Amino acid sequence: MRMRDEIALITGSTSGLGKEIARLFAAEGARVAVSGRSAERGEALVKQIREQGGDGAFFAADLSEPASCDGLVRDVDAHFGGLTVLINNAVGGGRDARITEISIEDWESRLRVNLTAVAWLCRASIPVMIRSGHGSIVNVSSRAAERGTPNLSSYAACKGGMNALTRSIAIDYAKQGIRCNSITPGYILHEVRDAELDPARRARLEGQHLTRLATANDVALSCLYLASRESEVITGIDLPVSGGSTTARALTLG
Repeated sequence: MRMRDEIALITGSTSGLGKEIARLFAAEGARVAVSGRSAERGEALVKQIREQGGDGAFFAADLSEPASCDGLVRDVDAHFGGLTVLINNAVGGGRDARITEISIEDWESRLRVNLTAVAWLCRASIPVMIRSGHGSIVNVSSRAAERGTPNLSSYAACKGGMNALTRSIAIDYAKQGIRCNSITPGYILHEVRDAELDPARRARLEGQHLTRLATANDVALSCLYLASRESEVITGIDLPVSGGSTTARALTLG
């Protein structure tokens, strides 16, 4: 029960990586605030958490609006009586493209959800964490922040900005007991996308890794470590969860 007495808000947790993080945190004793775009999926996850003996609640929010970010934190605080962990996992916005081809509307939409919302959620959460006595923020980043990727100009900008914000928060709030770190997932096996992964593509993907292909549970375990008191001396870092692909991928593309 590594998350006993912790109150965790996990954005984008009605599906994918966020859902796995929420389930693991609840199993480890955290009271979990599930947040996402689908109330149906969110309530289903909360029901599952409760059936397994955990404590969770669903909170709807439009992360493109600063007032909604503030309201989300306020609602979580009111429901659980505090907040000690924030996992910024949600992604969204318009269509991405090369910088000469992306529309102003899509650029601004993607920045609002993928970077500005992270800032507003941190801004709203940190005072509550200070009042709660401690806090840990984990921002889910991407290899696109450090490695050029075609047609992802806004996403790369958002994740690069997220990494810089992570370091700034770590420095600015360390004396108040607030830690801030990020993780960088590599290729993560996905139950839908990879359900029919053919042997040739799997071999190519595995060849880009020093260990093995990562799963959503690997990402959740990394978030758990950085969110828990087990990592209380760690702040301001980016942890690659990539099977070594951030080190070796360029060597194996051929």
